[in-house]
Amino acid sequence: MNTVVIEHVALNELPAAWRAQLHVAKNTRVTVRIEEEETEPAAQAALADNPLFGMWQDREATADVAAYARELRAPRYNVDGSRRED
Repeated sequence: MNTVVIEHVALNELPAAWRAQLHVAKNTRVTVRIEEEETEPAAQAALADNPLFGMWQDREATADVAAYARELRAPRYNVDGSRRED
């Protein structure tokens, strides 16, 4: 997690939205701490609630995902021009 701490910042140097939340004298100096927010587990859970999530999990063809993707991407014809057999 990344954190930035800026000490002794004059109140009038802060963005207006931040100043509005602080109820202190105008000549006050403050310390600003900015932290990266963690991803909320609820956002990840929302994906699992989607009815399309995991809709192919029981298909035998997709048991080996890499092999399935190679099969989808394979050319229709062989190098000699003959049609590839499925």
